[in-house]
Amino acid sequence: MTERGSGRGHPLGSERGATRIEEPVVAKVAGIAAQEIEDVQMGGSTAIGGLISSVTGDDGLTRGAYVEVGEEEAAIDLTLTVEYGKSIPRTTDAVRLNIINRVENLLGLRVTEVNITVADVWFREDHSPRTPEGNEGQGSLAPRGRHGSE
Repeated sequence: MTERGSGRGHPLGSERGATRIEEPVVAKVAGIAAQEIEDVQMGGSTAIGGLISSVTGDDGLTRGAYVEVGEEEAAIDLTLTVEYGKSIPRTTDAVRLNIINRVENLLGLRVTEVNITVADVWFREDHSPRTPEGNEGQGSLAPRGRHGSE
């Protein structure tokens, strides 16, 4: 991250003072921007994430978003779940571009990088990713409806 000198020429600094954007704000904007792209959910597993959210009260917008913020720049790491059957390279490119656009335009920070990890896939019919726990060890791509509890 770079340090700002006089503050001139940057939207977050002026002769009258400076504005600092904290990491949770950047994480929330990045999480919202990621979910503006169709077929994307934040975090690696909505089943586990839902349990964590119910205990912690987390709104889920920042789940899977990790940021490092300097005075003028931000670096963002995301963990996502993508709908099964969608092109992961095209989807992650769209997510990356939308995050860069939103963070730079809304927050005035230059985004140096957006690293994305796709940790799971989800199926449209139930809006939740398949987890190994839910498929009795068959992995995250086991066909739906193979077990009575689903």
